Amino acid sequence: MVWFRRRYLIYLILIIVALWWSMDMTGFEWRKLTQIGNIYHMVTTRFFPIEWSLFPRMAYHSLVTLAVAFLGTFLALLVALPFSFLAAKNTSGSIGMYSTIRGGLSALRSVPEIVFGLIFVSAFGLGPFAAVLAIILHNIGVLGKLISELIEAADLGPQEAMRSVGATKWVGHLFSILPQIWPNVLSQYFYRFEVAIRTSLILGFIGGGGIGQQLFNHFQSFYYTAVALDIVLIMIMVIVVDFIGGRIRARVI
Repeated sequence: MVWFRRRYLIYLILIIVALWWSMDMTGFEWRKLTQIGNIYHMVTTRFFPIEWSLFPRMAYHSLVTLAVAFLGTFLALLVALPFSFLAAKNTSGSIGMYSTIRGGLSALRSVPEIVFGLIFVSAFGLGPFAAVLAIILHNIGVLGKLISELIEAADLGPQEAMRSVGATKWVGHLFSILPQIWPNVLSQYFYRFEVAIRTSLILGFIGGGGIGQQLFNHFQSFYYTAVALDIVLIMIMVIVVDFIGGRIRARVI
């Protein structure tokens, strides 16, 4: 018992040291929070009245952002789904295949979308196409890992039943594992879709198009009433996607 308490005391000391080191490295100071009133002053004096005259044009750019996020995550799911079976220990078939696919997914996942975006903007020029490719590649790595873990945790009973009736390996995987994990796959997809919306905003800062690029341009030109409209549309877009995703997940599960 004494050793158990001593171990947790060591953990607590390590956490405190890590917090102190992180605050020192980042220049984090609690007293700076007293200046938070500056944000209120900026918002109330510069962001209003909202520039509603730009609504039609900004709504179009919001739809571009939505299309980038949807296309990027949907195509990533289509590619990641078969690769995830090759990246799961119980379905890969060989340790070499498992290690190779897992390593490839880890490599894709380790590169942030903005890095892919910078590469593709340089190669293909400004516009949403580069943003879509960046989201696809990163999400193949993320979804591939998440789905492969769901496959590894799938119940063995249906798989054994499919083998007992003479089903081939991949037919057995398809009809015994996929129905089990599909609700969770859908849940992961909609989560990544929501993340991709926010990611596409950042990609807009480097020329990926959509409302993110408009938001960056408005900030650069100090057009704060237009910035306020951009923020409102972004909030509406994320809330609507979250609501629709929640309803679909509820129906499937």
